[in-house]
Amino acid sequence: MSNSPLTYLVTGGAGFIGSHLAEALLKAGHRVLAIDNLSTGRQKNIDHLYDEPNFQFVRASITDSIVMDRLASQSDVIVHLAAAVGVRLVVEHPVQTIETNVMGTEKVLQSALRYGLRVLLASTSEVYGKGSKIPFSEDDDVLLGPTSKSRWGYAASKMVDEFLGLAYHLEYGLPVTPFRLFNTVGARQTGQYGMVIPRFVRQALNNETITVYSDGKMQRTFCDVRDSVRAIIGLSQLPTAAGQVYNIGGTDEITMRGLAERVKMMSDSNSEIIHIPYEEAYAPGFEDMQRRVPSIERIGTQLGWEPSFSLDEILQSVIDYERGN
Repeated sequence: MSNSPLTYLVTGGAGFIGSHLAEALLKAGHRVLAIDNLSTGRQKNIDHLYDEPNFQFVRASITDSIVMDRLASQSDVIVHLAAAVGVRLVVEHPVQTIETNVMGTEKVLQSALRYGLRVLLASTSEVYGKGSKIPFSEDDDVLLGPTSKSRWGYAASKMVDEFLGLAYHLEYGLPVTPFRLFNTVGARQTGQYGMVIPRFVRQALNNETITVYSDGKMQRTFCDVRDSVRAIIGLSQLPTAAGQVYNIGGTDEITMRGLAERVKMMSDSNSEIIHIPYEEAYAPGFEDMQRRVPSIERIGTQLGWEPSFSLDEILQSVIDYERGN
């Protein structure tokens, strides 16, 4: 793909990742059309972009075929980020989760096919389910829990998105690239749907109790949104990325208890850290994974990408953002 300016259609463009992506694309000289129904995205995330001549925002659902067709007809690349996200939303609104994720992606792919557009399809580390082989590699087998547990509906819906995207690539030659995000964090992320870092930071800054779920021994890695966005843009311009899946994430692990202690220390908080059972936080019988670490070998080899922000730098950016608000 050439280095000349492109028109990117960003679904979920007023969301946390979408707004950062739009910002980075505009900075690089591209044109951005953003669509968001503002169900989880926020107007204030993109208010500062309205003065940009190359930015246009449309408040609509991606399931609106007429709007999607109009936007797709003006675009070169679609980055499909619009989705039901966050453990809390997934557990409390399982119908909305599955319908949004599967039907929304279908509409995006149909629009892309009509105009032969490049598609970057956001997926999630959740698709690895109960996998225990660390680090998670893109071609690993997948083990999900039972259909009676709604959290697996989210994982399955994103797997269907990937299957569908790769089927469009296989059958119609559409250049589709699914990417799996592992705990992307940074400024503008809302803690509303169970995102752990903004939740810990807000509790710490307000000197409220910091609530760690279960025994706090679960280990996760985190990736700064600016690094994730750099990876997404890189993949969108890598011709050989079509038809392949890529992990995007950090590789430094920390336990949830350790994370709470780090947030407390960095925000100079007097908060007490307590542990609460999953049943209290979510739903009876809620299951979680002990460790989740991506292999970033594929994207590292093909794109030369690796995260550049440390966990402390990520936490500091969230603390500064929350203090400013």
